Amino acid sequence: MSVGDSGTMDDRSLGTLFSQLTTDMSQLVRDEVELAKVELKSDMRQLGRTGGMMGAAAFAGYLTVVLLSFALAWGLAELMPAGLAFLIVAVVWGIVGAMAYSAGRKKLAETSLKPEQTVQTLKEDAEWAKHLKR
Repeated sequence: MSVGDSGTMDDRSLGTLFSQLTTDMSQLVRDEVELAKVELKSDMRQLGRTGGMMGAAAFAGYLTVVLLSFALAWGLAELMPAGLAFLIVAVVWGIVGAMAYSAGRKKLAETSLKPEQTVQTLKEDAEWAKHLKR
């Protein structure tokens, strides 16, 4: 028997203590899952807003590029056959597209959607549980 905070003997049995430990661990796991949900929901909301802004910017940029490309091709057509002028502009944009794809793929590989805070607290909980068993 152990002495409680009030100085009296603690009458809780080992079964009761184990039951309380199990309940506490279950609550801890539920709390960790809830934290992961909240963290991911926040990240997804931010990603959605950012995606909308990037989509609008991409559309405006696309229109700009198309119109400037036509202007460039027609300008070059004054110096050479029109077909060759448009081909040159298309090849230049193909190279730009390949470079953009390569840079985007590299950035995507660096992006992580892993809920860092949740992973860290789960590691801490596992350490705590290991020390509890000893």
